Amino acid sequence: QVQLVEFGGGLVQAGGSLRLSCAGSGRTLSVYSVSWFRQAPGKEREFVSSITWSGRNFYADSVKGRFTISRDNAQNTVYLQMNSLKPEDTALYYCAAVTNRDYGLGNPTLYDYWGQGTQVTVSS
Repeated sequence: QVQLVEFGGGLVQAGGSLRLSCAGSGRTLSVYSVSWFRQAPGKEREFVSSITWSGRNFYADSVKGRFTISRDNAQNTVYLQMNSLKPEDTALYYCAAVTNRDYGLGNPTLYDYWGQGTQVTVSS
């Protein structure tokens, strides 16, 4: 079992950058595919990005070219570097982990573990 905690959210102006961290404890994150989801008020939770246990990365079209997902196994942490932020990126960002899966990762119901979320607010 793994516990996930997100860090790094905050308030930033449009065009700015933030780096979110998803820190794992209890088990190494290297055996999990880890994804970032976000949820804005009144909207459904949406997929943002994944990094699989096998090393593949996936991005939603809305963030492709602006966000980069990576992992540091020594730190047991997955990062989401967010550049060129837009007001529509404003949401509560969650990380989630699942074992033995490296496809179909955009479906939030597949995940076994979730963090508590970190708020990202982008002002115009």
